[in-house]
Order: sequence, then C-alpha cells, then structure tokens
Amino acid sequence: MRAGLCNDRISAVDKRIYLSPPWLGGSERTRLEDAVASGWVAPCGPAVDEFERRLAALPGPGHHAAAVTSGTAALDLLMHAFDVGPGTTVIASDLTFISTIGPAVHRGATPVFVDSDPATGTMSVPLLEEALACCTAKRVIVIAADLYGQCCDYDALAEVCTRRNAIFLVDAAEAVGATYRGRGAGSAGRASIYSFNGNKLITTSGGGAVLSTDRALVDRARKRAQQSREPFPWYEHREVGYNYRLSNLLAAVGCGQLDILDEIVRRKRATFDFYCRALTGKAIPFPVADYTHATHWLSVFLYPDTAARDAAAARLTAANIESRPVWKPMHLQPVFQEARVFGGATSADFFNRGICLPSGAGLADKDLERIEACL
Repeated sequence: MRAGLCNDRISAVDKRIYLSPPWLGGSERTRLEDAVASGWVAPCGPAVDEFERRLAALPGPGHHAAAVTSGTAALDLLMHAFDVGPGTTVIASDLTFISTIGPAVHRGATPVFVDSDPATGTMSVPLLEEALACCTAKRVIVIAADLYGQCCDYDALAEVCTRRNAIFLVDAAEAVGATYRGRGAGSAGRASIYSFNGNKLITTSGGGAVLSTDRALVDRARKRAQQSREPFPWYEHREVGYNYRLSNLLAAVGCGQLDILDEIVRRKRATFDFYCRALTGKAIPFPVADYTHATHWLSVFLYPDTAARDAAAARLTAANIESRPVWKPMHLQPVFQEARVFGGATSADFFNRGICLPSGAGLADKDLERIEACL
C-alpha cells in the first residue's frame, strides 16, 4: 500500500465513499421504464403484485407479504393490528434504530429495552426472560431486531414469548437475504417486517413490507395501507386507514433488486472478509451467532477502546470516506431517558467501540485500497 494515501491533504477530487449506497444491477431501469409505459404509476399494479409474491418467498413457505412505503410504516401497521396503545408494554431490542420502537411509542405504549447478548449482539434471551417476568401489563409485545445483516435467536426468543404469553414480532429491516437455521430472515413470530430504504441491502428508494404466515393479518395490513377502503363502487370506510401502499414504480425497482439479491449478498460478504484481513490485530469483527448466515449488510468491527475507534473514523473522514459508530442504544437516547432497561452495559460497550465501515455492493478494488490505507 502506498504511503500517504490517507491524510489531511487528500485530493479534493477523490470521490466520496459512502457507507451503504444502493447498487443497481441493470434490470431496475428496464423494469421501471416498462412500468411507466404500462400506465401503472399509482400504488397498485402488476409490479406490486410480483414484488409481494417474491418477498413472501424470502422467509420461507407459507408466508404472505404486503408492500408499503417504509419499514416504519410496516411496524405501524403491526402496532395497529395488535391493538398497541396506552396500557401496552412493548419490549424491544436496546441496540437498534429508533424505528423499531417509534411506532409503538407514538401509540402511547410503554417502551422497555433489553440489552444485547455479548456473543451475538442481538437481544439477550435471559434478559428478555427477566423483563417479561417483571412485566405486569396485560398486553405485552416483544419486538426483536435483526442486526447489521444477522438474525436474532428466533427459536429461543419465540419460546420465551410463548411461555410468558407475549406477542413476538421480528424487525428484520436489516437482515433481508440472511438466514436463521436455514430459514429466511423474518420467518419467526406472529409477523415481521422488511425495509427497502436507500441504504438497505436491497432498495426501492423507500419502502418496506409486512410479512406473516397469517394471511388474514397481511390482508388487513394491506387494506389499512390503502385507507381501509371497503369493496364498494364509492369510497366506503368502516375504520380509518393509512396512505402507506408502495407505488408500482418503486415495486418495479424492487423486483429488479430481487433479481440480483444473491449477487449483492455475495459482494457484501466478500467486503466483510476483506475487512477481516485488513483489520487483523487492530479490531475484531462484531459478533455473529453460529445459528445465522449473515449478509453483513454493514461490516461492523470493534476497536479496543473509543479512542482507537475515533482515530480510525477521523482518518476515514479525512480521506472523504464515510463511517459511522454502531447504533446508539435506545436506553442512552435522551427521548427514552425514563424508560426501563434490562442490562445495557453490553450495547453501550458496542456503541463505544464499534464502527460501521463502507459496505456498498458496488465498492471497487481502488475504493477498498483507499479504505485499507486509513485502517
């Protein structure tokens, strides 16, 4: 590696390397143009139907899917479906993005957070057991978040929830393409959600999905996403719905992304392997459980301490390369300072030492060279 590649005097013409930009394979443009030419530009059409059929196959046989405008919208629809509101306790992963818990809080639920398992980074099963044992609410929802492209321990979490009479949901926004014991991400619980935001493993620019083996639940979510319109010639409504339906144009892009899903996953895993070699002796990979085959949506590594992590981030910034700390745990967010948390030290440690490195499927060898020089 040539010396001096990463320093404060790096040339202004060096193109910025982003953390997780979308990568298009080619058919997205053709599919989008075909959708425009067909006249199906509203939130319905053949591309939406195809996208939903193909999404339903990802978790495994027996699933159904409703495509909506975002992963957050998908979670909001699930909170509606399970009557979340004042008096409901929603127990969520501590180490996650705020969308995991946001829709529940909007509806007046009480948030409770459960720390990460040090060996996996995802929700701790023993601490979930403790949280449920302490919970006195009549209605309890557990939302476990898949993390950075790996699945949480679906079977163990589901067993605890069943025994404790809690409704188990999976936020699989970060794990499209991953597997859990051979099953697809989002294949557990009463329902799950995906996200197709611009930075996710596959994207529709913005989008998400509700998934479940309960067809009636998915059908109700789809109906509510279309303003809960009843099947009459006029606009008839027996409940208030939402304008959450994914457009046919964005679904066309999503179908193109599904065409190259396997290649995107292959590239993500190759980038992670590259970082493992480049960071030998400097940082260790974020833990990944042996029950999941992770996509490494983001390549995440842990430095010995905050200072070493911040120094690496500063070198990347100086080279016009984007990086980011690990998610700031929910119990450390000012908005949730009054919320109860079970544990918390593990997720805080990951936040203090962890860094997310550029993980775009379109990273070229010259990009990786620039990154490696800074690391």
